[in-house]
Amino acid sequence: MKKTVKISAVLLAMALAATGCSSGKQTDNNTTADPGKTEAAAQTPGGEDPVLVVYTARGESLNNAVIPEFEKDTGIKVEVVVAGTGELLKRAQSEKANPLGDIFWVADQTMLSASKDLFMEYVSPEDGSMIDAFKNTTGYFTPAFADPTVMIVNKDLKGDMKIDGFEDLLNPELKGKIAFGDPVNSSSAFQSLLAMLYGMGKDGDPLSDEAWAYVDKFIANLDGKMCNSSSQVYKGVAEGEYVVGLTWEDPAANYVKEGAAVEVVFPIEGAIFPGESVQILKDCKHPENAKKFVDYMLSEKIQNAVGSTLTVRPLRKDATLADYMKPQSEIKLFDNYDEGWVAEHKLEITNLFSEHMETSMD
Repeated sequence: MKKTVKISAVLLAMALAATGCSSGKQTDNNTTADPGKTEAAAQTPGGEDPVLVVYTARGESLNNAVIPEFEKDTGIKVEVVVAGTGELLKRAQSEKANPLGDIFWVADQTMLSASKDLFMEYVSPEDGSMIDAFKNTTGYFTPAFADPTVMIVNKDLKGDMKIDGFEDLLNPELKGKIAFGDPVNSSSAFQSLLAMLYGMGKDGDPLSDEAWAYVDKFIANLDGKMCNSSSQVYKGVAEGEYVVGLTWEDPAANYVKEGAAVEVVFPIEGAIFPGESVQILKDCKHPENAKKFVDYMLSEKIQNAVGSTLTVRPLRKDATLADYMKPQSEIKLFDNYDEGWVAEHKLEITNLFSEHMETSMD
C-alpha cells in the first residue's frame, strides 16, 4: 500500500547552525524571516509552479535533513511519497506515460540501471565538487550520500574473539551466531555478499571459484539461520541474539551514536560504498524544480549538515564528518568495484547464491 506523507518544514536547525549553514532567522516551523528570498526563488524557469513531488525510500532522518530546508530556501513546496524501493519502482513504471512524481530518491545505479528509461539525463553543476568515485558518470544517476557495507558486532558477546574481516566469520565459535539476510530480497545483504566476493575472490574477481568457495564456508557457519529483513540483522546483534551481523553502516553507527554496546567494523579485506543516488523522472511535470533539488542535495550546506549530524556519509569532497564516524581515509575500498558491472550481473550473482544455499541443505 502506498503511503503518502507530507513532511513539515522542521529540520536540524541546530546542526545547520553548528556547521555555519543557517538559512536565515527562523520565525516558525514553516517560514523563514527572509520572504523576499523565498518569493524570488519561487519564480522557477519555464513558468513552473513552485511545487515538487518527491518519491523517496530514504529514512525519516535523511528526508527531514534535506526536504524542509529545500522548501525554506527555495519557496518550492514539496509533496512527499514515502515507500519501499520495489513499490516506488512499480509506481514509477506504471506512471511512465504520465509521471506524477518529479524526483526518484530511491536506491542506486546497481538497482536502477535496468530501469534507466524512466529517468531524464541531468548532471548537476555541483558534480565537480563530489568525490571522484561518486561523480555522475552515467548522466542519469547522481550519487548524493553513501551507506557502506559493514559488520555490526556485539561487544559484550564478542569477548576476546577477533572479528576484523570476512575470514574471521568462518570461526567455528560463530556458528549460528551470524546475522545475515537474503541477498535475493535484501539490498544490504546483496551488497554485503558482493563485498565478500570481491574481498575473498582470486585477484578481486567476485565470480572466481575462490570467492564462491568462501561463500560455501560462510553459509555453513550460518547454520541454516537467515534473517527475514534488513532490520532484523542489526537489531538482532544489538539485542544480543547474534554476535555479528552484516549490514549498512547507517543503522549500525546509529546504535554506536546512542551508546549501545556494539561496534562498527569495516572488513579489513574491503568495503563497498554504493552511492545512494537521486534521479529525475523523465517527462516529469516540474523538471526545473527537480534540477534545483538535485543541486541542493549536493550543496555544501546539506552535505555538511548530514555528515555532521547523521550516520549517512556525504559524498562531497571535504564534507564535514561527525567524530563518531570512521574517517574515509581509514576505510579500504575495492578499486575494481564497478556499479555498472554489478547491475549487469546482479541476477547471475543472486541465482548463484541461491544455488549454493540449496546445495548446502542437501
